[in-house]
Formats: sequence, structure tokens, C-alpha cells
Amino acid sequence: MNAHQQPTGSAYFIAPETAKVESHTLSVLVTNEPGVLARVIGLFSGRGYNIESLTVSETEHESHLSRITIVTNGTPLVLEQIKAQLERIVPVHRVVDLTVRAGQLGQERPIEREVALIKVAGAGESRAEALRLADAFQAKVVDATVGHFIFEITGKSSKIDQFVAVVKPLGLIEVCRTGIAAMNRGAQGM
Repeated sequence: MNAHQQPTGSAYFIAPETAKVESHTLSVLVTNEPGVLARVIGLFSGRGYNIESLTVSETEHESHLSRITIVTNGTPLVLEQIKAQLERIVPVHRVVDLTVRAGQLGQERPIEREVALIKVAGAGESRAEALRLADAFQAKVVDATVGHFIFEITGKSSKIDQFVAVVKPLGLIEVCRTGIAAMNRGAQGM
């Protein structure tokens, strides 16, 4: 940063310029109550952190617990700050960096999957091509008319990105993605 620039409120500017930005998947166990998700998102937006993917769902109905999965990026210092600040939010029970845990287990990344619904035009010759591509990517037809298909595809985000890219020339109409759900391998829970 030169002498003319003022630092922003973002924590990204406190890290040394040589620190490498990494993508990490965090799993956050929270009490399922109104306002918790807003507080978590507020922490990210208020400090200038980026959220690449966000999913949340109740996972333990009797205990009223939800699991928030966040994919974010930053330098190691910024990622540690994010985890520390998440742990200070009162209804947060636990924060686990699944990317770090995977490394400790000798794996490159946690198991990460996403679901997408993809609507593609399907008339004439492009109809057969859309079905052929869906078969190659193991996408299921969940709705079909004479003019379109809706495919459901599950897998790594890169697989979904690739499927979207190959069906785009056929007449991509709409894409809806769930965001990443993630879990580490092994018998241990989060």
C-alpha cells in the first residue's frame, strides 16, 4: 500500500502482502434460532470478508442445532481471525475448519458436494445432445417438456461448472445451486 492509500476496514489489509490467499471450508454448529444466520453474515460483511458459498440447515432437530457450511478465502492470518470471531458469537457452539482438519488427516480437502438444478432448452437436435451430455455427467432429468429440460446434478462444484459450460451453447435458461455441503472423512464427527 502506498502513502496515498488509506486502509479500509477489511482485515484483508492487515496480512503481509506475501501471504498466500487460501480457500477454506468452515463448519459452524449453531443454535437454530432467529437472527443467528444474520449475525454470522453480518460478521463477514462488517469486516469485509468474502463468502464464496453458504449453506445452512437444521441437522439435529431435538437439540435445535443447525450446521452452517461456509466457503471463504483469505490469508492464514485472516482465516484464523474469521474462526476466532465466529467462536465469539453467542449461539455458536463449535467452529471447525474442515480444510485444516482434512490436512491433519492426510487428505487434500474435505468431501465437498453441491446440488444444482439446470434448465436447458431442448428442441430438435439439441434435445438429443442435451440428453447425451446429461448422461455423461450423470445428471437426472427431473422435468421435461417439448421445449426444455430441467436437470438435477450432484457433485463437486467443478463438475457442475463444467456441465453448465457444455450445455450453455444448447440454450442454457437458468441455474440454481445449493452451495457446498462438506464433511471430513473418517469416523470422527465435527
